[in-house]
Amino acid sequence: MCELYSKQETLALRRKHIGPSCKVFFAADPIKIVRAQRQYMFDEKGGRYLDCINNVAHVGHCHPEVVKAAMKQMELLNTNSRFLHDSIVEYAKRLSATLPEKLSVCYFTNSGSEANDLALRLARQYRGYQDVITLDHAYHGHLSSLIEISPYKFRKDKDVKKEFVHVAPNPDTYRGKYREDHADPATAYADEVKKIIEEAHKSGRKIAAFIAESMQSCGGQIIPPTGYFQKVAKYIHRAGGVFIADEVQYGGNPVSCAVGLAVLDIIENEDLQGNATRVGNYLIELLNKQKAKHTLIGDIRGVGLFIGIDLVKDQQKRTPATAEAQHVIYKMKEKQVLLSADGPHRNVLKIKPPMCFTEEDAEAMVGQLDEILSVLEAATGTKAESVVSGNYPCRTKVPNEAHSELLSDGSTDSKENSSRKRNGLCTDKHSLLSKRLKT
Repeated sequence: MCELYSKQETLALRRKHIGPSCKVFFAADPIKIVRAQRQYMFDEKGGRYLDCINNVAHVGHCHPEVVKAAMKQMELLNTNSRFLHDSIVEYAKRLSATLPEKLSVCYFTNSGSEANDLALRLARQYRGYQDVITLDHAYHGHLSSLIEISPYKFRKDKDVKKEFVHVAPNPDTYRGKYREDHADPATAYADEVKKIIEEAHKSGRKIAAFIAESMQSCGGQIIPPTGYFQKVAKYIHRAGGVFIADEVQYGGNPVSCAVGLAVLDIIENEDLQGNATRVGNYLIELLNKQKAKHTLIGDIRGVGLFIGIDLVKDQQKRTPATAEAQHVIYKMKEKQVLLSADGPHRNVLKIKPPMCFTEEDAEAMVGQLDEILSVLEAATGTKAESVVSGNYPCRTKVPNEAHSELLSDGSTDSKENSSRKRNGLCTDKHSLLSKRLKT
């Protein structure tokens, strides 16, 4: 593969010409990617990485049918959507056919941020209301209008929350206010939104919209309890507002529409929705076996190929294992598997690969994760299999190779300030771990 610059030159030019707020994955040791195919990405040396990050490439990287559709349309026409052409109406028709009957009108935009900004403007114009209810730790885009309603951004950057923004708790049944042992968490979380509406009305404010991802990614791969969104929608509609589901990306120009149509064809022809269900179920099954083996895994949650692994230091207290999560994603990268970590504590391993992910890929990823967690738990003095019996004994010796592996890993210091205790045992070795892991 021909490169314009060496990796170091590329990195130096990026630092010089690209804004520093545009972050790269694995900042301590970034990867230079020169090509990608299906569920794999390749670096400048030919190294192949299993991509468990890029769910936006739904049908896989550089699918030949997508490439062909883009090239064919580029040879004919690419212009804006104010000219009459067939691609946009055909794409709108095909998309509408996959949705409930009432959702039949499309506005095509150039990015997810632009789509959400337009949705907000439509919602506010609908009745002239202004206020928006959003979920805690939500992220909806880079535009100023969206940073204002994204706690993931405005709290991170210490911006003052605007008076028209109301933050509802995440419908998180593992770590949230209402957990899996609650009789009806869907109603309980929906009633939190209802309370916000009532308080806003008492203050003379009106709700324009509720906005949420159907499955919250930056919040830590949160899968809401069944019925939650239906109950929220009822409250929002009763208050005169609209419900915005943030889950859309594609453009409206002829090339983007041709690509979108090709993607729809591939999803249907290759049964990628069925594949996501089958492989996702198999992957969750494999990960639940790891959960029974490793004390660091607190929760496995997901639907299809959208899966989160919540790492904890203490399974009873559910103390987030932030440094450990950062360590894991760097070690997985060394083993050529690309993962990321997110959530309010950055302790949730995010799995959201292209839909062409296979059972073999799932086995390979879980195998590497098992090895890394085993070394990590050996270093903390906890037997991996001890979680099955409920006992958490200390080991008397930490293997030398575990020490060297942990000491060799480099990234940025963790901001996790939670207790370093692990079930009240092995506290000396676990506190040493936080010094070894420069994550």
